[in-house]
Amino acid sequence: MSKPTDIRVVDANISFDPCPFRTPLKFGGRVMTDSRLINVELTVENGRGEHAVGFGSMPVGNIWAWPSAAVEPEQAEKAMMDFSERALRLLDLVPEPGHPVDAVFYVSAEYAHLGKTVSQTMKLPEPVPPLAQLVAASPIDAALHDAFGRVNRVNSYNALSEAFMNHDLSEYLDEQFAGEYLDQYTLREPKERMPLYHLVGALDLLTDAEVKQPIGDGLPETLAEWIAADGLTHLKIKLNGDDLDWDVNRVIAIDEVAAEAQAARGCDAWYYSTDFNEKCENEEYVLGFLARLQERRPQAYDRIQYIEQPTHRDLESHPDNTMHRAAEKKPVVIDESLIDYEALLLAREQGYSGVALKACKGQTEALFAAAAAQKFGMFLCVQDLTCPGYSFLHSASLAARVPTVAGIEGNGRQFCPGPNKKWAHLFPSMFNITDGTVGTGVLNGIGLGF
Repeated sequence: MSKPTDIRVVDANISFDPCPFRTPLKFGGRVMTDSRLINVELTVENGRGEHAVGFGSMPVGNIWAWPSAAVEPEQAEKAMMDFSERALRLLDLVPEPGHPVDAVFYVSAEYAHLGKTVSQTMKLPEPVPPLAQLVAASPIDAALHDAFGRVNRVNSYNALSEAFMNHDLSEYLDEQFAGEYLDQYTLREPKERMPLYHLVGALDLLTDAEVKQPIGDGLPETLAEWIAADGLTHLKIKLNGDDLDWDVNRVIAIDEVAAEAQAARGCDAWYYSTDFNEKCENEEYVLGFLARLQERRPQAYDRIQYIEQPTHRDLESHPDNTMHRAAEKKPVVIDESLIDYEALLLAREQGYSGVALKACKGQTEALFAAAAAQKFGMFLCVQDLTCPGYSFLHSASLAARVPTVAGIEGNGRQFCPGPNKKWAHLFPSMFNITDGTVGTGVLNGIGLGF
């Protein structure tokens, strides 16, 4: 039976804004110097005849979502933007008003076909891959959840119970979740504060001696300066994954700089995550990295909180790339591979012990993954896609509502701070960092919280 809170979309708009970077970001052997933001605005009507507007924003992120030897980055970006526009029109096919989870679950069944259509239209040699599909559609997903909360005057994370949803989780996952709803896996109020993971890219400067051409925009330019300015306690380290000496030496160099900077401010506890961006050939590389780091710099080894997906994202094609032994030493989280519930189950079978949630894969998919990870006792973190402004607040709001999330990455302030200016004025605790945390307690409004 329909609920008075069920919504239907009555108007939809999409736009794309350029997002230049202040410094290049290198990861997984690729370098980003700019991006584009996909911005979606949806007007919805609920069963009471009330209207509201919801918003969603996310970087295209094609360098991460669609690395390809056959498709140029400019083509991939254009194809993902085209996919976003076409995915928006799929909302017209939703047969009846409902909860955003139902609408997304319905239209996402068309994504694979749509990915092929876009590539055929553009005469590309391969279809838009599943991860790129999710990223391109994610601002639509966010706008639906935001609009649902706004029209019903409730925080969207408090609209995940049986009172608002039309099906339990077994409809979308499996019978293990019969009788359960997403409210069981989310908080009714956001966490007051959360640790912020600061990204140390492969090209990022560590000390003043490395600065050859200062940017001079008033922001920190080295890791030592960032630690001092923002009081950082959590660092995400990008590694090569195919050069063991470089990877170990990079972590040691970062730990040496961090140790000096932390001592200067009287801090004796800080943490790392290491991200190989799928470049490791196998688990042996990860084990070798950990063993060598533990031998040469045991304090740096001890500070590693978790490891992000070390090997190829196609788990089915690489069944030998298990993580059982590595996960006995540190949590190993699935990231690029996580495109749906089946991928999470496969990763768990192959030894992954944690999950990296990303708002860029869609609000709905992130909530499903958060529920499954908690049920299975897996480590949880939230990563971003160099998300500035609204997209960072969306990602942070998700992190603040999932109970076991250890921290949130936020590197838009480092690489593309421009879109943050408007939002920093409205939510200073989220963008003016002084103690290494973000003040997520302010994300408690209607809609997605802000």
